[in-house]
Amino acid sequence: SGLNTRQIQFSPRNDEPRNLSAKPEKEKCETAIQKVVSPEAYIKHPLQNKWALWFFKNDKSKTWQANLRLIAKFDTVEDFWALYNHIQLSSNLMSGCDYSVFKDGIEPMWEDKRNRRGGRWLITLAKQQRKADLDRFWLETLLCLVGEAFDDYSDEVCGAVINVRAKGDKIAIWTTDYDSKEAITHIGRVYKERLGVPSKVVIGYQSHADTATKSTSNAKNKFLA
Repeated sequence: SGLNTRQIQFSPRNDEPRNLSAKPEKEKCETAIQKVVSPEAYIKHPLQNKWALWFFKNDKSKTWQANLRLIAKFDTVEDFWALYNHIQLSSNLMSGCDYSVFKDGIEPMWEDKRNRRGGRWLITLAKQQRKADLDRFWLETLLCLVGEAFDDYSDEVCGAVINVRAKGDKIAIWTTDYDSKEAITHIGRVYKERLGVPSKVVIGYQSHADTATKSTSNAKNKFLA
């Protein structure tokens, strides 16, 4: 309607004056169409960080690293929920499996340079807590991460890991520097509050270096919350 198709099909020769206003108008038009065609791009709520979900399945015939798989990355609230609602609940995983959610660019292993000098706030659950608490605790842990719940100290957080084990499940928040006392104690206090853990229940913070040389049960707590 009113569009001259010849103007669209033929660009002017080099010696003809160009219509300088045509290109911006065309771009404006395309942008307007884009808004109508993909409204979700304008509705999604960006997270402060991009995160990656990893899955570990304990296959004895493979190396530890071969058992670790990157599942997906997300950086909006909507993509987080789409992913969370799409995967198995932790309480349904086979024994020996882990989920890890870490900031993009940090691998869920001690050797990563952002984890090497760090440690973790560790919660160990009794067997009977799997039904009652495991999924709720893990979801709350993830919401603490992606919602940057630790105020000025959220930058210290690397990620979180859930280990599903026959003898008792474990959930941990990993931080980047075990010498950052103020950051670690703040993160531990907020985390414990968010989980609704009774004040008489103590959770401990262990350095990865200590955990790497001892079994978890023998690793000493550097901080308590």
